[in-house]
Amino acid sequence: MRRTSSAETAKRVRLNPQERRAQLIELGLEMLGERSLEDISVSDIAAQAGISRGLLFHYFPTKQDFQLEVAREANAELLTRVTPDLSLGLSEMLRDSVSRYVDYASESRTSYQALLRGPSGSNPELAAMVDQTRSAIVHIILAAAPVPTAERDQPRLLLTVRGWIAFAEETTLSWLREETITRAELVDLLMESLLALTNTVNPALADAFRD
Repeated sequence: MRRTSSAETAKRVRLNPQERRAQLIELGLEMLGERSLEDISVSDIAAQAGISRGLLFHYFPTKQDFQLEVAREANAELLTRVTPDLSLGLSEMLRDSVSRYVDYASESRTSYQALLRGPSGSNPELAAMVDQTRSAIVHIILAAAPVPTAERDQPRLLLTVRGWIAFAEETTLSWLREETITRAELVDLLMESLLALTNTVNPALADAFRD
């Protein structure tokens, strides 16, 4: 899915501070679709927006602050994309969410790779943001679960789904590098692995996800 460019109409347009800040982040997202997070150039962003490099730093104190806001918006977009159609049945809802996840990764490859393979190791705020996104995906997956999990098993279930997310990320990254199976087969693989892991903690919940 192609993101509509903001650069085409950016130059010499007067915007209020809130609009200008949003525009700069949008331009950063567009650039994130072409290069890694750490390679986003604030000089290029300022040029596309038709403003000086110094003015960009009026809205974002440092380059790292700007990159963090771009990553924050990309994370928010990922969460929006993986939120399933709540009118579907549980099994279809889970498949819809997994399918949306794969579609986001496929359509926004550079952004997806940048979020997972970006400089989070040297940026605690970015690392925390990515971790929060993973927790939010766990919540999305389990929010509609109709079968309660015993209190003593809840930590195991959360760890299980978090572990599956790590599997899903690495598997999807590998698939993006070399598509040795079809998209449909990848979705099936991710679904089956989640159900198998869930079955070890809460078989009734796994059955509900299958039905």
